[in-house]
Amino acid sequence: MPPLRRADLDPDPIIQFERWFALAAEAAPLAEAMTLATVDGDGAPDARMVLLKGVDQRGFRFFSNFESAKAEQLAATPRAALVFYWRELDRQVRVRGPVERLAETESDEYFAARPRESQLGAWASPQSRPLDSRQLLDTALGAAEARFAGAEVPRPAAWGGFLLEPLSIEFWQGQVGRLHDRFRYTRGTDRWEIERLGP
Repeated sequence: MPPLRRADLDPDPIIQFERWFALAAEAAPLAEAMTLATVDGDGAPDARMVLLKGVDQRGFRFFSNFESAKAEQLAATPRAALVFYWRELDRQVRVRGPVERLAETESDEYFAARPRESQLGAWASPQSRPLDSRQLLDTALGAAEARFAGAEVPRPAAWGGFLLEPLSIEFWQGQVGRLHDRFRYTRGTDRWEIERLGP
């Protein structure tokens, strides 16, 4: 890939992210996949893959069961980090900041747009809880299918969205000899500060 120069960067990291994401969506099979890192009650890091479900000037959105491990960790320590890696472009984006729940109306809107199978799965899955067998999950899914047969599937009260408000966003472009190009945006009082980092 060509070098990433300061002059190539938009002053707004969200616009810069949207540019990179559009290219990644053409080149990578699942560009919206991202690592979400949180901390547990002991301060130990925890991470998993989730899907980006929107980005705008407010921040980065994703959805989950509010009783999941990630949601409970965010309730206790409402800060997180995201990592996107697009191997096909040899690019990485890191995002850090506070996290809050989305308004119920936003969660309702997104849930209504999900495939019906995913809607039913949200009712059936005891996310992050021990499960004695796959049969129990299949039985719970069958119960959800029967409960909402011929009707719209409403959003479970324990399921919804989160918004990570970025305080820093780093763009990393791989280069030969591991002399990568890295630029970090840090939110200032009235604008974003941009600095080059050593590889």
